[in-house]
Amino acid sequence: MRRWTGPLVGARARLRWVHLILGGALLMPYLLLAQVVVGAAAGGVNVLASLPLTLLSYAASLPLIALTGLFGLVRPLSATAARAMTGVPGDRLADGPARSWAARRRASAWWTLHLGIGALVSGMSLAVPPMAVVLIVMPLSGTLRASVWGTYLFSAEAEPYLSPLLGAGLLAALAAVSAGAGALLARLAPVLLGPTAADRLAAAEERAADLAVRNRLARELHDAVGHALSAVTLQAGAARRVLDSDPAFVREALAAIEETTRRTVGELDTVLGLLRDGDPARADAMPAPTLAGDLDGLLARTRAGGTVLTAEQDPGPAGDWAQLPAIASREAYRIVQEGLSNALRHGTGPITLLIRVHTTDGSRELEITMTNPPAPPPHAHDGGRPRTGGGRGLRGASERAALLGGRVEAGPHGETWRLRAVLPLGTTATAPGGGR
Repeated sequence: MRRWTGPLVGARARLRWVHLILGGALLMPYLLLAQVVVGAAAGGVNVLASLPLTLLSYAASLPLIALTGLFGLVRPLSATAARAMTGVPGDRLADGPARSWAARRRASAWWTLHLGIGALVSGMSLAVPPMAVVLIVMPLSGTLRASVWGTYLFSAEAEPYLSPLLGAGLLAALAAVSAGAGALLARLAPVLLGPTAADRLAAAEERAADLAVRNRLARELHDAVGHALSAVTLQAGAARRVLDSDPAFVREALAAIEETTRRTVGELDTVLGLLRDGDPARADAMPAPTLAGDLDGLLARTRAGGTVLTAEQDPGPAGDWAQLPAIASREAYRIVQEGLSNALRHGTGPITLLIRVHTTDGSRELEITMTNPPAPPPHAHDGGRPRTGGGRGLRGASERAALLGGRVEAGPHGETWRLRAVLPLGTTATAPGGGR
């Protein structure tokens, strides 16, 4: 029995009926306005007292509904109601406002259908049940049989006993019409409220942008934590070796470890906070180290572990790293940081760093060159694996340079391992005084 009655009076059918009643309620302001206009055009007659004028008012309200359905916010409101009440899967309906005229016209068609059909079902839901009740109880009431309804509908004494069947038939017809109208709207919802090709493209671009930001956060996290672990490991090992013979160096190394971990924990907390809040787009506002404000500290903390580091800085005519574009200064700092991490993990001996701004063919470039002796050849206890770079860090450095139109080269160079990055800063004509 439930198999046959479910589509008519089941939970989904009842919810779709409520959705139709909601459409009828939303039509009422339009209908009242149309009744005023129709009544005035008919000479001030009472529209409610005339069925033809009422139907004319209903027809006149439909163009008004279609016109307001062109507003962009109609689609998300309609999609929310349809998603909750018609049983249509949410991924088949659009989320945002309709921006193109094609999407607006489709949303307007849905709005008109929902309110128009909903008004008819609402009217039937108000009129049919009382009539059905009267027909069902008529055989039990002589008053009803003698009333206008009884004498109008039935002419013989036995005919009133057929009225319960007629009443039940009216209720079944109401359920069938309501279920059919609900199913029709559910079928049309993905067609009229579904995402357009432009919506899908915009959603794909949004996902790609979100993924790009998350990848950037992952690079920031990898570079900051990776360098900190390399530097702290080296500093702690150096301090342990001279713990009894050079207390001053141990104090300096411990201070560098404290500063490195404090800065890294701050960056880690910031990145994890962005990911936890679910708003990685705020990554652009995240404070990041730069050459101007943080390079000297990075070099000092690296030297505190006992590493011999020779650094030469040439900001060019500007004479100050602060004159660099902010994004170039930030990405250059991370590239230097990754180069130092790679040298500490995989290299031996002193590190030579050159950072300079120069002009090539009228274009200004920031060049970073870092060299250090490579690791010795692998031995049997190393598992036969050479200790060279080329992991996620160097790929991240290449991605950073590519975002600015630059390039990164890393590999053996004569007797050393060399990392070289070139970041374009624009032409000298368009970026005087340091590239602003």
